Amino acid sequence: MRKIYIYSFLTLGLILTSISCKEEFLEPKPLSFFAPENAFVDAAGFDAALVACLRNVRHEYYGDGNPMITENIFSDVAVEGTTDKTGPAMDLPAQILPDACLNSTDCNKIGWFWNEGYRRIRYANAVVSRIDDAEYKNEEERNHVLGKAYFHIARTYYRLVHQFGDVPMVLGEITSPRLDFNSVTRESILRKCKRDLEFAAQWVKPEWETNVIGDVTKAAVNHILTKVNLALGEFDDAIASSSAIINDGHHALMTERFGIDAGDPSKNVVWDLHQQENKSLLENTERIYVMVAREGFEEDGNSRISIMRQTVPFWGGTGKIKTPSGQAGMRDVPAGNSGVEIDLVTNIGRGIGRCRATPYHHTDIWTDENDLRHAEGNWLDMENLVYNHPSLKESNDPYYGENLQLYDDNGGILCTDTIRSWYGWPHYKLFIEDPTDLTPDGGRGDWYLYRLAETFLLRAEAYFWKGDMVSAAEDLNAVRNRAGASSIDPTEINMDIILNERARELFYEEPRKTELTRIAFIFANTGKTAYNGKTYSLENMTQDNFWFDRVIEKNIFYREEIRAPHYNYRAAPHLVLWPIPAGAINANTLGHINQNRGYPGENERITPYKWIDGEGEGELVQQ
Repeated sequence: MRKIYIYSFLTLGLILTSISCKEEFLEPKPLSFFAPENAFVDAAGFDAALVACLRNVRHEYYGDGNPMITENIFSDVAVEGTTDKTGPAMDLPAQILPDACLNSTDCNKIGWFWNEGYRRIRYANAVVSRIDDAEYKNEEERNHVLGKAYFHIARTYYRLVHQFGDVPMVLGEITSPRLDFNSVTRESILRKCKRDLEFAAQWVKPEWETNVIGDVTKAAVNHILTKVNLALGEFDDAIASSSAIINDGHHALMTERFGIDAGDPSKNVVWDLHQQENKSLLENTERIYVMVAREGFEEDGNSRISIMRQTVPFWGGTGKIKTPSGQAGMRDVPAGNSGVEIDLVTNIGRGIGRCRATPYHHTDIWTDENDLRHAEGNWLDMENLVYNHPSLKESNDPYYGENLQLYDDNGGILCTDTIRSWYGWPHYKLFIEDPTDLTPDGGRGDWYLYRLAETFLLRAEAYFWKGDMVSAAEDLNAVRNRAGASSIDPTEINMDIILNERARELFYEEPRKTELTRIAFIFANTGKTAYNGKTYSLENMTQDNFWFDRVIEKNIFYREEIRAPHYNYRAAPHLVLWPIPAGAINANTLGHINQNRGYPGENERITPYKWIDGEGEGELVQQ
């Protein structure tokens, strides 16, 4: 069967020409950008409008300094590794402020999530508001389109409320300037998301009916619905929505070799699963939602994933890594350039260590020697690389072609910047061929947004919250066993075990900060004792929470306040929620957006609004 792929370059200029890339949330400008007389005449017109949402989602992961780095560095798995300048987020309590640099590759992308989140909501709200302006073949076609719009809105709010807490909720299309937005409670926003996603789960078609890869599917709807159900503490519903995917007869974990390297005995199924050519294959039954980006199509910088530049160590910097004889050891250009004979850069990419993995992620969690995700060929440590600088051969240096070592025979360190240039990484996942770049950063290739392995881990978490450790272990072990790792006994299941498995399986797929904050709210809401022996409450969430305790426990950089050239790495409990950007608050002169506790402006907080279910979109009322 022929498949259709959604590429983000299809965004219609007809629909989007009036969008300014410099527009910010709450600017006093008309926000309606559609031309309904030209576009909103049938389902295809609405689909074209929703491509803007698909493109926006992809930009979380693609491009230099992409926003997912910020999600990772506010967690246990990574820190900002850019050590050669001031600005990058390291001393978090000092740097993360409402009026600070919050939307720059040189700082962080907190502000990107705010601006682009509301831009995505705006796109989708216009579709919702005008859904009956078009003609459809039948009710199913209409509701399929409406359900996809609901998906984009709900997925975005799910992220915003776990990044920023209580945030403005926009009901319907904005067709004139507004300066009267108000904070709405996190829980009531999630209630609205659940209502809309349950509608979408009934009507959005599965991929095998639409024959389209790269668009929203029924499974994608149920996946985000599962996260919303978990966030609301409705664990039976989370089990039902995740089971709707797992048991649909079409999705299954990939356990057999497939795809481009299936005939290569040196590879394995974990390798196959993450090769760019394999993610959208019909035979890949694990994919739920794939972001599509292909060489030869859209040529802007944000269609290149640049994943190797962001995550791989800065191994090629001149003089950063020396041989035990004291000579520069590394050269990061392909063979045939500058005298290079041993080509490393083509095979592993040129990283700058911006998203620097923590020892927790690159070493501590890998306790099973049979785990294919950390096996030779899939995983790379610096010691797997060899000295390749051509000057070493010219001088007959005995270390030319030998494996790297961190210390010389006298214990002297041979790497001038171990923060940025010395750590391990999942090569099988992060290598994206980049044939157009002499120093490959990571080219155009598909990337998973949602994958069935996470669905299993979400259901395992739901069973955990319910106290059904046998079922939790079954789902957790389905993911572990596929990777060749041994099973976990039900008596061992706790949130530490679940989060460790998510870190192994979902690095740079899951929004790690969002998920840790969601779990922190669940601990606070339920009062359930965490594996660290502590209980939490909502009343003092910003002073004592699971997110902070987890980050400090697992991330040695923040725990030990390790010194970088310009900062000490530090975290603080109130960072469980990011600050509301000051510009959004200040421009909103006719309403009131609360600043989160722990930040300047928190003293001006008032009672937030609450969404109340009702006809249509429901209504917002002050509590």
